[in-house]
Amino acid sequence: MEKKINIDLQKELINFSKGQNFHAERLFGCHPIVQNNAGGFVFRVWAPHAQHVYLVGDFNQWQKPGLAMVHDQFGVWSVFTTEVQRGQLYKYNVKQADGQEIFKIDPFAQKFEKRPNDAAIISDSPQHHWKDGLWRGRHKRSNYFERPLNIYEVHAGSWKEHEDGTSYSMHDLTAELVPYLKKMGYSHVEFMPLMEHPLGASWGYQLIGYFAFSSYFGAAEDFQEFVDACHVANIGVLVDWVPGHFCRNADALPYYDGTATYEYADYERADNPGWGTLNFDLGKPQVQSFLISSARYWLDTFHLDGLRVDAVSNMIYLDYGGHAWKPNKEGTNRNLEGWHFLRKLNKEIKATYPKAIMTAEESTADTKITGMLEENSLGFDYKWNMGWMNDVLKFFEMDPIYRKDHLNMLTFSWMYRMSENFILPLSHDEVVHGKKSLMHKMWGDRYRQFAQLRTLYAYQMVHPGKKLLFMGSEWGQFLEWKSDHGLEWVDLNDEMNRKMQFYTKVLNHFYLDNRSLWELDDQDKTLEVIDADDRDDTILTFIRHGKRKKDFLVIAMNFTPVERHDFQIGVPYAGTYQEVLNSEMKDFGGTWTKLNPVKHTKKVKFKQYQQSLTTILPAFGTLILKPDKVKLRY
Repeated sequence: MEKKINIDLQKELINFSKGQNFHAERLFGCHPIVQNNAGGFVFRVWAPHAQHVYLVGDFNQWQKPGLAMVHDQFGVWSVFTTEVQRGQLYKYNVKQADGQEIFKIDPFAQKFEKRPNDAAIISDSPQHHWKDGLWRGRHKRSNYFERPLNIYEVHAGSWKEHEDGTSYSMHDLTAELVPYLKKMGYSHVEFMPLMEHPLGASWGYQLIGYFAFSSYFGAAEDFQEFVDACHVANIGVLVDWVPGHFCRNADALPYYDGTATYEYADYERADNPGWGTLNFDLGKPQVQSFLISSARYWLDTFHLDGLRVDAVSNMIYLDYGGHAWKPNKEGTNRNLEGWHFLRKLNKEIKATYPKAIMTAEESTADTKITGMLEENSLGFDYKWNMGWMNDVLKFFEMDPIYRKDHLNMLTFSWMYRMSENFILPLSHDEVVHGKKSLMHKMWGDRYRQFAQLRTLYAYQMVHPGKKLLFMGSEWGQFLEWKSDHGLEWVDLNDEMNRKMQFYTKVLNHFYLDNRSLWELDDQDKTLEVIDADDRDDTILTFIRHGKRKKDFLVIAMNFTPVERHDFQIGVPYAGTYQEVLNSEMKDFGGTWTKLNPVKHTKKVKFKQYQQSLTTILPAFGTLILKPDKVKLRY
């Protein structure tokens, strides 16, 4: 039976069908309304090729067929009922195109049972009395490209656990993680996906509930409280979001009405064998409405400061993953639907949330990812620099005796750093599946591993680009990350781990306090190379510049276990230079008890510089010098 619909509802449905309804969760799902002077709930679901759809739940003891729904010309099924109440569970009994009946989740539900169960819960949209007006107002006026961005990446289920082995809830994280972020000097926290997902081992990257905060971590209101607390503490909050593919559980999104509904009709394009998921049909208008509505919902409902879009390569290349594929109409491997969708996504997000930070996890160089849409890019603000991460980690895993022949692995990223706006990630992906922890990757004995880890983090911090470090890496956890187990906080009973954590804290605050490390990240002039050719000693020296002439840092990095005496560094101005950071200080786990003294320049030419200074450069160490009293002219 097809029902008649009012004009306003018809407009919303038309927009949904055209891919232009970007708050579709207000239309679909379950909502309290008054109809014919009776209070009840209306349920709507999109299942265009279903023969029938019924509402079932604990209100009718899950008995088939359930409460009959009626459909309209847009393929949307709906029912109003006074027979249900808040807190009850429900699903849809979908009689599919082939006549088979199957219980399906509500794709637009805003609350689910705690996994492994997956029924939706009749509930109101999460509400919170926000206290972050100062934070949001300040960021409306700021240019985040010229602001510090140092991200602590977190898997909410395994940051810390209780003594009985249960994971921290979001309420627990508000109490402990927020102060930890503040103490450690991070500007932002980024969560791996918090949307509803049925399998913890997927880390949240195989979703079923695109509008639902995972009940495994508590209530949605608890996450709103967490974000509010972060903002009051001057910390931004980012969340990973997965619009490329989805969980293939039969009772979730896959073949919702018995036909390809959310996925591509071509099974070779729909199937994602590498991840055991199904790919969204990103060219279908209704899917675009669904996904863009999801992104906007998370930004609005939880006051997020941005989203990191996962697996962008999978969305823009037909041959990604090595499976069978067919060229597009232009004869190339570009997924045209995915490319246009991501541009549309970023256009719509920026129209409503111009200061939202949109980041892409993407590993190729064949498509322009960041920048203006008019530049034929995808319109993201930032891209993870996977090339930098791979090169740098391979270098630090290498025996130092061979490093002199591979110094370009550290400097190659200098050549392409202006091609995109980059985040330098040392993420969860690098500390799982037999890859070893960052600490364990380092060459040599335990002392040398810590020394090199300190220099690795220093290089990340002084290299142009924003920063990201995965939880536990800040103190050099030796074991790989386990998603079903809390971090090894017991490590901090060890003096070396405590000192490593202290070093990371000092380095983070040093980054925040020095404008030259972040305010010109997107400009070529931020990096000035002093010497990138000292292969025999395997040392890099360079300068990071800020906007003001006097805001610059001189950096010297030694990648061998040999201490260098009377090491010469060319500098741009005559005067005195103060050592402001030495990674080999005893407080950090090294052996040095005091910094090098203030350095006076001499009129001794070094490469293009008319002035230079000499200092002692520690083994496996990083020195950072700041101009003390200099004449700001050549």
